[in-house]
Amino acid sequence: NKFLLPTEALRCEGASYHYLPPSRTVKLNEKAVASVEKTLSELGVPVERVKTWTTDAFYRETKSMVESRREEGFSVVDMECSAIAACAEFRGVELAQILFTADSLADTDAYDERGWGVMSMETALDLALECVVKM
Repeated sequence: NKFLLPTEALRCEGASYHYLPPSRTVKLNEKAVASVEKTLSELGVPVERVKTWTTDAFYRETKSMVESRREEGFSVVDMECSAIAACAEFRGVELAQILFTADSLADTDAYDERGWGVMSMETALDLALECVVKM
């Protein structure tokens, strides 16, 4: 139940390529990221800046691939960040995202369901709305 602030997303899904020219990653809007970070800090909510690996294909999360992504500095996996960031950039919208931990494959020998982040959902929505109000 930790809150994460993506700064860059590895584009391993197809939707982001419909909005921006091909590139390995897409960066999130720094102004929006800084605004969210400031708001969460003011609220006393710890947040960590991260690089995320966006992939819809969980079967690609093999032990060797996870190790490779970690070596590149990617610390989390998500399914939408790069597509949403690409679409926002294409549309000229300032966007930041707040991620929270749900399940975990951090220990590649054991899957940790972690309750699918249910404990964080309402808090994450409240925090996101507060960030929008303060932007």
